[in-house]
Amino acid sequence: MITLDILSDPICPWCYIGKVQLDRALEARADRPVTLAWHPFQLNPDMPREGMDRREYLETKFGGKKQAVEVYARIAEAAEAAGLEIDFGAIKRTPNTLDAHRLIQWAGIEGAQTPVVSGLFKAYFKEGRDIGSHEVLADIADAAGMDASLVLRLLQTDEDVEDIRKRDAHSRQMGVTGVPTFIIANQHAVPGAQPTELWTKVLDELAEKQALQEQETQEGPEGQTA
Repeated sequence: MITLDILSDPICPWCYIGKVQLDRALEARADRPVTLAWHPFQLNPDMPREGMDRREYLETKFGGKKQAVEVYARIAEAAEAAGLEIDFGAIKRTPNTLDAHRLIQWAGIEGAQTPVVSGLFKAYFKEGRDIGSHEVLADIADAAGMDASLVLRLLQTDEDVEDIRKRDAHSRQMGVTGVPTFIIANQHAVPGAQPTELWTKVLDELAEKQALQEQETQEGPEGQTA
């Protein structure tokens, strides 16, 4: 089984675009033994826990309304090219994603990380929901088959808060400066939202390499079957 580690933030549009393009490659190569592991990286680690008005956030981040419009015009164009419908107008607040990352971590215990990540992207980019809200996070957990009441109770505590922060900080110390970042088989880092064609090529190459390694382990020193 090949592990693809993904550093991502559920309010990052490029992460959403990158996931969709990867999903299509995984569907096209359904016979490839790949498991996804999602890791925390907050685009805005200093965001107030209650979040902030999205317009104010964007204009502050990009240095004014004009610059923010230009940046998101490019993102909207990339999303459209990827066949994605994103309702940026429905997003009223930019949340702090610490609790969303806690939910993703807990989902990993139940093998539900990818459904939860998908639910977070859908809620934020298609439905304009505040994924900093505990109730919204519990709804997403429930849709992924998790215990929503347990998630709500955990969110009201500081469970795993420091762990998420430490993991985020560790990634930055290792040189990660933006997301999405994909780490293939714990060896190769691929930054950015990559096209589906690249991922299908990568999956094919990994499968060929794995098959060769399996063949070599079955053969003796002179090419004879062990």
